[in-house]
Amino acid sequence: MKICVLAGDGIGPEITKQAVRVLDALNLGIQFSEAQVGGAAYRAAGHPLPPATLNLAKNSDAILFGAVGDFSLDKLPRELRPEQAILGLRKELNLFANFRPAIVYPELVHASTLKADVVASLDILIVRELTGDIYFGKPRGIHTLPNGEREGFDTMRYSESEIRRVAHVAFQAARKRGKRLCSVDKANVLDTMQLWREVVVQVAVDYPDVELSHQYVDNAAMQLLKNPKQFDVIVTGNMFGDILSDEASMLTGSIGMLPSASLNEHNFGLYEPIHGSAPDIAGKGVANPLATILSAAMMLRYTFADVASADKIDDAVKRVLAQGYRTADIAEPGATLVGTAQMGDAVLAALA
Repeated sequence: MKICVLAGDGIGPEITKQAVRVLDALNLGIQFSEAQVGGAAYRAAGHPLPPATLNLAKNSDAILFGAVGDFSLDKLPRELRPEQAILGLRKELNLFANFRPAIVYPELVHASTLKADVVASLDILIVRELTGDIYFGKPRGIHTLPNGEREGFDTMRYSESEIRRVAHVAFQAARKRGKRLCSVDKANVLDTMQLWREVVVQVAVDYPDVELSHQYVDNAAMQLLKNPKQFDVIVTGNMFGDILSDEASMLTGSIGMLPSASLNEHNFGLYEPIHGSAPDIAGKGVANPLATILSAAMMLRYTFADVASADKIDDAVKRVLAQGYRTADIAEPGATLVGTAQMGDAVLAALA
């Protein structure tokens, strides 16, 4: 197993270090290689995704990713900003299917701002298309109109094949879970989303055992707060998935608890926590590494098909939470407050 570690910016190096420790403890013969990405790469090589980093990623079996983002570089041209690194990796490696589970652990029901009975036992999966939509559509830009006023424009685009392939991934995921798939779109307003719904309905014929439903994105956003347990698997486009998955993260109480996997058709994957680089707490040793550690478990599960080792990590995290260990983002009165490295120590002890 050759894993490329791209720690990135802010708290990225701190949290990926703990995930690497956990993977190492399993004695799976993993070979780790590291490279710079994001703001750190720009400062060192003049680009957020240097050719050397991209080549290393392409020659690995999977990527463990930390976070990118550096406010001090926000005035750079768009193509040189740290966030372009993750977009570039998704596009260059064809990572079109993003899995974002939102699970509420019994010990963290209190951490959600929603009532306990609304989120208790919540376990949903959002499948987000990752390489199309308005984030990559062209034309795009900012230009000046004849009257001298500036206008910004972006283009929402989806081809039938792009929709079809992510729909198959979502149906297959639903088939392994509760056999319910909700497709989220805005087909009542957007032509792109009319095509989305038509193609998803066509793909559904191949999965008669999976119940398909549809919701408009504004209603889905409301339903995630009103009755999130109605969902099993959600499939949606890039922009809507970005928004809904962050909303779903707060059902669990902390964005620091949510892992993700971004996969191509060969199950090559980039695995990362869904939170950002959090520069305000970088270097303080207080960041929650559990989302990154759980992302490492997803790596073993999806790319390497090592379900037993993935389960070991998941179970270790559950035991740590049951033992009362908490980082600041999920802390509660009476809990054992720990920092980043100490939480990593606790997971290692639970593995042992």
